[in-house]
Amino acid sequence: MIERIWSGRSPLWLLLWPLSLLYGAITLLIRLSFQRGWRKSWRAPCPVIVVGNLTAGGNGKTPVVIWLVQALQQRGVRAGVVSRGYGGKAERYPLLVTAETPTAQAGDEPVLIAQRTQVPVAVAPRRRLAVEGLLAAHDLDVIITDDGLQHYALQRDREIVVVDGMRRFGNGWWLPAGPMRERASRLSTVNAVIVNGGDAQAGEIAMSLQPGLAVNLINGASVALAQLPEIVAMAGIGHPPRFFNTLKQQGIKPVAEIAFADHHAYSEDELRRLTQADQCLLMTEKDAVKCRSFARPNWWYLPVDAHLQGAAVTTLLDDITHLCTTARDARSR
Repeated sequence: MIERIWSGRSPLWLLLWPLSLLYGAITLLIRLSFQRGWRKSWRAPCPVIVVGNLTAGGNGKTPVVIWLVQALQQRGVRAGVVSRGYGGKAERYPLLVTAETPTAQAGDEPVLIAQRTQVPVAVAPRRRLAVEGLLAAHDLDVIITDDGLQHYALQRDREIVVVDGMRRFGNGWWLPAGPMRERASRLSTVNAVIVNGGDAQAGEIAMSLQPGLAVNLINGASVALAQLPEIVAMAGIGHPPRFFNTLKQQGIKPVAEIAFADHHAYSEDELRRLTQADQCLLMTEKDAVKCRSFARPNWWYLPVDAHLQGAAVTTLLDDITHLCTTARDARSR
């Protein structure tokens, strides 16, 4: 239903339109308050790159963060990642995340990033605390924030927006009548727009998510999707149909497709009941980080990697590398 409302296919969005105007007025006022200096923002002692989005729901933002970290590592840039840690609750903040940190404390996305990149990761509702925690423990050249485009209390040097190329901006209205956190005109102020799937428009960077081999949650064995027995597919991400469509594009037809809410807290019994003895349960990597501690032998996940295309990719990386090198040289003087 929410997809129909946000896409404009259902007239119910008109009932929510007054609330959207209120939401938009509040968000514009918050941004203006920082721009005019009515509220103070904080600048980190090293460059900050924000990877965010304009819409609610999954756009492929976390794979872009992982891609950016790995691309900068190849250039000798020491990166760390900060996140709000949505879905987790720690006893104290900032929380420095490792690959072994429970998702109940850090949230699923920070743990996934830590596992995939092996770089320092920190979470805190106030991202300044996360940045300060990272820099107190590590010598870093750049901080990458997973989400936080609208977190104007933290100053940033570059902004990257990830757009779902299939859904784009729906009916274009603010929440709750539409999917927008900020209007599409905000794109004119950011440094790069990465479009996940669909058709990238002029000035945008085309991106696709490329699946790898299926990985067993218990023993880490990797096999081609076609080698798995009958598959029950599940996804608890911002936009589950993207995962199911990925399987179809690989020639896989699951016997069932089960969608959970984003950041859903799974239980062993809940997932065990989804399959029969001769079936396997296939999930996203984001789901897997929450399920390893109680996984069954027939549970698998499918990792995906972001692939970016075009000369603008090199331009973007060159710009960020130069920014980090200049800042590092200035600090060493």
